[in-house]
Amino acid sequence: MLIVSRFLAGCIAIFCLLGCTRADGEGNEQLDRDVAIKAMKLAATYFHDNVASHGGYVYHYSLDLKKQWGEGVASRDQIWVQPPGTPTVGMAYLKAFEATGDRFYLDAAIDAGNALCYGQLKSGGWTSAIDFDLQGKLSGDYRNGRGRGKNYSTLDDGKSQAAIEFLIHLDKATGFVNESIHESASFALDSLVKAQFSNGGFPQAWPCPPGPEPGLAATYPDYDWRTERRVKEYWFLCTLNDNVAGDLATTLLEADRVYQAPRYRQSLRRLGDFLLLAQMPGPQPGFAQQYTTEMKPAWARKFEPPAIASDETQETIATLMLIAQETGDDKYLRGIPAAMQWLRRSVLPDGSLARYYELKTNRPLFMQRSGDEYFLTYDDSNLPSHYAWKIKSQIDSLAKQYARATDGKPLNEEPSDRKIAEKAKSILADMDTSGRWRETFGENRVVGQLKLARGEQYLSSQTFSDNLATLSRFIARTKK
Repeated sequence: MLIVSRFLAGCIAIFCLLGCTRADGEGNEQLDRDVAIKAMKLAATYFHDNVASHGGYVYHYSLDLKKQWGEGVASRDQIWVQPPGTPTVGMAYLKAFEATGDRFYLDAAIDAGNALCYGQLKSGGWTSAIDFDLQGKLSGDYRNGRGRGKNYSTLDDGKSQAAIEFLIHLDKATGFVNESIHESASFALDSLVKAQFSNGGFPQAWPCPPGPEPGLAATYPDYDWRTERRVKEYWFLCTLNDNVAGDLATTLLEADRVYQAPRYRQSLRRLGDFLLLAQMPGPQPGFAQQYTTEMKPAWARKFEPPAIASDETQETIATLMLIAQETGDDKYLRGIPAAMQWLRRSVLPDGSLARYYELKTNRPLFMQRSGDEYFLTYDDSNLPSHYAWKIKSQIDSLAKQYARATDGKPLNEEPSDRKIAEKAKSILADMDTSGRWRETFGENRVVGQLKLARGEQYLSSQTFSDNLATLSRFIARTKK
């Protein structure tokens, strides 16, 4: 198999895969480190010089770069904050800089950071996208005064968390002397901590009204939840949907590690305390997607009913284990066995989990659609295709992590050097002559509303970022 690469000076060199390897002490073929460094630089140079717009990125691009998509079609003046957009690519550049010391990657990361600084809202966080067109339809109320529109910072789908975490690491990589980056990260963290409710939970968006009273534990509704208490502005409720808590925990941990300010670890503990309160009592000791100010499972969108949610339960279990590990406090582990038992007895015949389980009865709960209306049902034979009504079970992997957590071991085992090298070799073999990794539409699940013909190829920010991170890890593991 041939690995085709191009030097930055413009000359093209073709490497045979066997020529890109060397024998280790046991006679096994190993990927050559210098080849990996050159190939990684080629890929990153192409992506930065040709794909980036205003220093930022969306999700997907046509091969000719004439079309691009985030959550829908995007213009060249629009970049995405929501992963796998600008913060995801920026973090990949930082990992490459840490592994190689090559200033090119840091400069590319700074470009991405400056793009995020431009689109930071006056409320301190970010929304889904940033629009550099002063009259653009995705513009927000930016701190720089150049935008217009709403001022709601959001935690949905990891948007603000990803931006904050990237800026934290970029601030560190630049020695805390880049004034705009440092100020933006600091203002974002201040705003995030202020957005936390007094009970430790977080809303999906801020600024927002006060949340539940401190110490109030989750309970079942004492009213007809099917028809009553629908909240129009559900994004102001305590939210676990789409791993909000897990992303927040990681962001707060990184802030604590980089800035060593006690308030970030305190905020993390308060988040953990909220998760303990949010666990439902028997007979369903799982977690809901969001909670009313009375700490009862709440409606969100018209197809997201009050229920015990399997995906959020799995994510919350993982988050509690992380908080327990980082704080050394075993109280965050105590509710996990009951939640795991509920998950096990809720598995569907096909091995998956329903996204929703009816309150108290634990019957799998679904939705059917007629036009713009949704109807609750127990029937899974005619489900709308735009939503994940069934979830892959993570019970076995969570059980292994829980065993490691109770033994005081790291939650996840690091992959071996050999596995990383094998993955790196495969990544280089898949790279084309321009330094691109092509995806084929229809073969993989894609994020956003990508509109292509089945079999058509495109570029993915997620694939680029994952591959650059893997190559960076390989290079860091094989430092001379």
